[in-house]
Amino acid sequence: MSLVIRALGPEDADAFRDLRLEALRMSPEAFGSTYEVESARPPEFFVQRLAGSTVFGGFVGDTLLGMAGFHQEEGLKDRHKAMLWGLYVRPAARGSGLSRGLVDAVLDHARGRVEQVTLAVIVDNEAAHRLYVAAGFVQYGLQPEALKQNGRYYDERLMVAMLR
Repeated sequence: MSLVIRALGPEDADAFRDLRLEALRMSPEAFGSTYEVESARPPEFFVQRLAGSTVFGGFVGDTLLGMAGFHQEEGLKDRHKAMLWGLYVRPAARGSGLSRGLVDAVLDHARGRVEQVTLAVIVDNEAAHRLYVAAGFVQYGLQPEALKQNGRYYDERLMVAMLR
């Protein structure tokens, strides 16, 4: 499997939408949004989402198998920070190194732009936690009951990678 990781552009909006909706449907507890909300959004929303953040995609041929977003803060006092958001890899590509490649792409993109990258990951997702620790993230906090899905609360680990 020959993986290519690159930033997504407007021409990738349909594939991005499909993968994002799959992520929300398959792992609803892992994301702040929901399938119901985002599936009702018009196609232009996903084009704008790609324009407002840098989103990296992992491809085999023309097939988008994974994604991870980078969003830099814009305020004068916090533009030294960014967030890694929306990491998702299709089950068929898990274990291929794509998840680590996407995290590394976000961190490589962040270097020289920001001094730190933050993320939040649900406590129950041990595989993601191990991935982030291996990539250099450390936990700096825990938000209890950060997300609520179908009456169940999920705590989130708050993590940061310092880049300087």
